[in-house]
Amino acid sequence: MEAFIELRRNMVDCQLRTYDVTDRDVLAAADSVPREAFVPGNASHLAYLDQPIALPGTSRGLMAPMVVARMIQTLDPEPGEDVLEYGGGSGYGAALMQRMGAKVSLWEPDAEARKLAGPALAAAGAGEVAILDKAPAPASCDAILVSGACEVQPSTLFPLLREEGRLVVIEGAGRAARVKLYQKSMGAVSGRTVFDAFAPELAEFRRPAAFTF
Repeated sequence: MEAFIELRRNMVDCQLRTYDVTDRDVLAAADSVPREAFVPGNASHLAYLDQPIALPGTSRGLMAPMVVARMIQTLDPEPGEDVLEYGGGSGYGAALMQRMGAKVSLWEPDAEARKLAGPALAAAGAGEVAILDKAPAPASCDAILVSGACEVQPSTLFPLLREEGRLVVIEGAGRAARVKLYQKSMGAVSGRTVFDAFAPELAEFRRPAAFTF
């Protein structure tokens, strides 16, 4: 446990702070949520590396710590807001936002990933996070964190946003991907690019294969 505490502090100081993560609430959450709880036991030693981590037996992976932290900083979830993490695997992003005071749900379509999320969230003291296997009601979210790269715009998630709601996502493939922040205003959703980032792809938002003769 002491070793993980030291690794967590080093992650905050050497990865997050040097990646322009400056929000005190985000830094405090990252310094207190045990990331090792979200990595299967035999791989827990990888939890604080500056890289994504595949979740064995699932189609999901955890984004690198600095990427998820800066995306949450961009999303800026407020205490009491209804926040959704989509495709979060074992739920590390959801736990961070819950620690920041938001009312958080994790919508994870991958059944095997959902099996990891329940025990992981409980072990991290985030058992209040609701785990969903289907979409929440339309216009029920103040903010959405999409925890993976999408080759196409995740427009199917936009109806879940309330007026003035925000959604943050990595769009694009490989090292050319960019984090975009979307906001709904007067019923329309518009977005802007915020920074470059890399994350494991979400298969459901891959670009359809082009037909060739």
